[in-house]
Formats: sequence, structure tokens, C-alpha cells
Amino acid sequence: MRFFSAVRVQENNGQVPSERLMAEMGKLIEEFMAKGVLLDTAGLRPTSEGVRLRNNHGKLSRTDGPFTETREVIGGYAILKADSMAEALKLTERFLEVHGDEWNVECEVRQMEDMDADCGKAAA
Repeated sequence: MRFFSAVRVQENNGQVPSERLMAEMGKLIEEFMAKGVLLDTAGLRPTSEGVRLRNNHGKLSRTDGPFTETREVIGGYAILKADSMAEALKLTERFLEVHGDEWNVECEVRQMEDMDADCGKAAA
């Protein structure tokens, strides 16, 4: 199973990763990649560089960032491979522990749909 872990942060608070955090995160990413439990990960650029597109009953609209009404934003993500939600949560806990007491960060973990299997069912 695949899981999406959205890393939620407070934007524009001036928080910058320390050298220690970057080094520890690099080690963790290497470990998870070697074990095959981390499929992809990245940080995201600030909302000031983003765009929201919306379809409201057929009417498309666009909102350019920054998105000031948002207190917390998705600052990064990880796509994990795990046998259960419990295992995905343990992997995410390891990620959060690397941050130590330097950061106030949370992750939302959700199982991803298997689109190949779901689309195959619809075609049958």
C-alpha cells in the first residue's frame, strides 16, 4: 500500500532548517530509500509562488498566491510504501522525531487509492 504524508507547517515564520536537521534528514531519507519504504519526497515552494485553480459547477477561477487566509500550509510531502496504516504512522513518527524541538510541524497521513486496480474494475 502507498501512503501520502503531507507535512504541514506555518508559512512565513522565518523558520530555517538547521545544519543538524538537514544532515539528520539526509540520513533518514537515505535509510528509507534503501529499505524501499520512501517512494518520493520533496519540500514545496512558498504559497506566494503558487496558484489555486477551482471548478465551481463548470466555472473556472484562478487565485494567485500567497494564500493569506491559510494559517498552515503543506510545506512538503512523502509518499511511503507500507503494509498498514500503523507502519506508515511509525515511518512518519521517525520523520517528526528528526525535527527535535526546533520545529512545530505536523503530518497528515492518508492511504492512497490504487488507481490501476480501481480503473481496471471499472473497465471490467
